[in-house]
Amino acid sequence: MKISNGASLKSAIEINPEKTSQLLENFIREYVRKLEREGVVLGLSGGIDSAVAASLCQKAVGQDKVLALIMPEKDSDPRQKEDALSLAEQLKIKTRIINLSPYLKKFGIYGLLPFYRLPLTRGLKGSLTRKLYDLYTKKTGQNPFLASQIGFKNGKLKLYLKNANAYYRIKHRLRSLLLYFYSELENRLVVGTTNKTEYKIGFFVKWGCDSVSDIMPLQNFYKTQIRELARYLKIPNSILEKPPSPDIIPGITDEKAIGVSYDILDLILAGLEKNWEISEIAKACNLSKEKVLYVKKLTENSEHMRKIFVFNHD
Repeated sequence: MKISNGASLKSAIEINPEKTSQLLENFIREYVRKLEREGVVLGLSGGIDSAVAASLCQKAVGQDKVLALIMPEKDSDPRQKEDALSLAEQLKIKTRIINLSPYLKKFGIYGLLPFYRLPLTRGLKGSLTRKLYDLYTKKTGQNPFLASQIGFKNGKLKLYLKNANAYYRIKHRLRSLLLYFYSELENRLVVGTTNKTEYKIGFFVKWGCDSVSDIMPLQNFYKTQIRELARYLKIPNSILEKPPSPDIIPGITDEKAIGVSYDILDLILAGLEKNWEISEIAKACNLSKEKVLYVKKLTENSEHMRKIFVFNHD
């Protein structure tokens, strides 16, 4: 049936959080059993997605079988670590804090963006980062997130973009490495925390902790649906109410990086998934067609992040 307005489109992606939680708990429990693991391990960032995943894991296998790795580094917001620890205490799950900075220094990561070595406060670094982000967008006509989804052989300011990508992507890849180290060491199942919105638009690091795991319980749920689950699971307001952020470079929130709020993104993606015309989605969401086309381009450009291209000789 054709959905004719934004309110109806919004209702189409609403979920029953109690039933959904039960189904996801069963899913996690089933794969722990099927793959003969003695528990689960996940990265706990202090954000809403990992908080929901941790809560579901605790309900699925019990608090004694959940290990949460908290993996900050020198660019991390201290509040994220505090929120992660507070949630872990609430859930009574085990934690291990691993400071990534010494490992990243060995790669020379912190030298890739020289201004980050200046004796600036976190607030000033964040302000400078946002200004550079806006400057790149103004100079090139597209934001760094879109520009980074595919190569930029002939792109403007590509040295800045290459260094920035190398700077932050290794952080998620290192976290993935550590998750699998503890998975093997303690015979645990690695639980991923990516949601459908981020997966569809490529807002994750390929081969990083957001894309590599044994199971992905949240990958078929939009960000707004994750929020519904979070409220049902009684995730603390300190996590629920703060602006989502990848917490890899000071000053960059999800909305700043993407350029669209999750509430709007989810409606657009739902319309695209139903094969609506661009004009229909724009009208239903009260948006310009350019905004809808931008989101569609994100999904197209990031296709390579969701698959491996294999030569077929048949």
